[in-house]
Amino acid sequence: MEICETYANDRHRMLDILLDVQDRFRWISPKVMETVARQTGLSRIEVEGVASFYSFLSQTPKGRVTIRLCNDIVDRYAGLEEVAKAFEEVLGIKVGQTSNDGAFSLEYTPCIGMCDQAPAAMVNDVVLTKLTAETARSAAEALKAGTSPSKLVNERFDDLTAHEQATRMVDNNIRHAGEVLLGPVPEEAGLGKAVGLTPTQIITTVENSGLRGCGGAGFTTGRKWRFAASEKAEKTFVLCNADEGEPGTFKDRVLLTERPHLLFEGMTIAARAVGAKEGILYLRGEYVYLRKLLEGVLAERRRRGLLGKDILGVAGFDFDIRIQLGAGAYICGEEGALISSCEGLPGEPKTRPPFPVNRGYLGYPTVVNNVETFCHAARILDRGAEWFHAMGTEGSHGTKLLSVCGDCLNPGIYELPYGHTVWELLEMVGDEDAAAVQVGGPSGTMIARDSFHRRLTFDDLATGGAVIVFSGERNILEIVEYYMSFFVHESCGYCTPCRVGNVFLQKAIQKFRKGLANAEDIEYLKELSGTIIETSRCGLGMTSPNPILTTLKNFPLVYSAMTKPSKDRIRATFDIQSAIDDARRIAKRRSYIFDKDFSQ
Repeated sequence: MEICETYANDRHRMLDILLDVQDRFRWISPKVMETVARQTGLSRIEVEGVASFYSFLSQTPKGRVTIRLCNDIVDRYAGLEEVAKAFEEVLGIKVGQTSNDGAFSLEYTPCIGMCDQAPAAMVNDVVLTKLTAETARSAAEALKAGTSPSKLVNERFDDLTAHEQATRMVDNNIRHAGEVLLGPVPEEAGLGKAVGLTPTQIITTVENSGLRGCGGAGFTTGRKWRFAASEKAEKTFVLCNADEGEPGTFKDRVLLTERPHLLFEGMTIAARAVGAKEGILYLRGEYVYLRKLLEGVLAERRRRGLLGKDILGVAGFDFDIRIQLGAGAYICGEEGALISSCEGLPGEPKTRPPFPVNRGYLGYPTVVNNVETFCHAARILDRGAEWFHAMGTEGSHGTKLLSVCGDCLNPGIYELPYGHTVWELLEMVGDEDAAAVQVGGPSGTMIARDSFHRRLTFDDLATGGAVIVFSGERNILEIVEYYMSFFVHESCGYCTPCRVGNVFLQKAIQKFRKGLANAEDIEYLKELSGTIIETSRCGLGMTSPNPILTTLKNFPLVYSAMTKPSKDRIRATFDIQSAIDDARRIAKRRSYIFDKDFSQ
């Protein structure tokens, strides 16, 4: 009851309530669900629907210390298996188990936004990075001896500032700072100019800059704001999507750490433009370690008159922001699912139309942009539309934060004007011998060396920010199978084509990896992928076949090499794995194309 009352028994704060329950009791019991349902005026099944949707909520007891090992493909290649074994041996449990005394749970979790410093793990709310078998063993032994997770980072952790705590856990890895976001940024310059403009003038400035959404879809930001501002409604909301769950993406993590004031400044400018009084920052559950820092920044802005009533002394300019913590659901990066989550519902996408700008959060017009977009907007109001428009290329203006990870010497964040080729980026990050590059994360495009001349723009290689580099030693089909397993795991389950079709695609890739596929299976992959794309109602299903479709196009040899010819649908007896055994022995090496279990 106490937890529910903290949130005024508001059913729209269901995710907050259940997260607090999980933190306090380590699970959400049937009895607790009944109490929460009674307090919020919902049915038990409605509460259970939320509790069962998010991976960070559990209906069985978890350990007092829950260790979540990131099992992204980058972490796997960086030594995850040895790290997991070290934890298992010391704690005496396997991944997926909880110790008998309830002290520890050990589990895998998808990408936690630390791909530039893999392998990584979350230990309750503490992040550990650059793990090795040795450091994992030391951490596990310390935890078993009763050491607090935070003490694994620094003995005087509690004496550090919130910013120091965040940066001691996670390196920012800013490799190249551009002139828009990561270079020198004057304090509140954009907001100071915005209060002297009308809402229409603000929107026109953003439109003229050419700013497009930086999360991947690339919708024109100014148009989105104009649509929301033109709606006749009692309320309008501004939501920031800080749920960058795309494997390989971590740019917003850096902005949240180093430019939180700029983010909130951008949200406040958007609020003035569309007439919003309330804003929400949806912070992915994996970034819970940043909550203390962000709450402190919000409190400071309220003290300075930058949030709250009559902002900067302008009568009637009222706006405030609350943080909504997510709970481990990739689908909530889709704006409709994000809105559902903020409303206290399972994070399922909403049917369109209506679009969020017409009817979004709680049924009111809602602007949803991501962290990078709001930061850009604040800088545009400061320096002007022409300044921003002059950078980049036609149709892709300004700079872009690129999260680079994988097989390269210098993983991290690069702020570059749009228009650089992949070759130019690889030269910067230190891997001109790359065999493949995944642009835009699993839902994007995997390209081979013959496409490295292509440019990072909306009209060529569009990306929300993720760039993952793979060397020639990596097994392309292993990567594809991992990405398909990720989409299978993260589908909300609403659409049958997405829920079932991705499972079939994953099984088909497994067939190729075993050398049991034939030519008809390639056509099957293409046809099923097309069906999933055409019949899914949100971006997850519309892009989930991309790992297969883009590798079929750009790495045809990988598939043809694993395909047996067939005649009259009778499979040939030729076994490619056996045929190359002698070659393996002579060369004393394995093949990244043919060996299904090849990792490094």
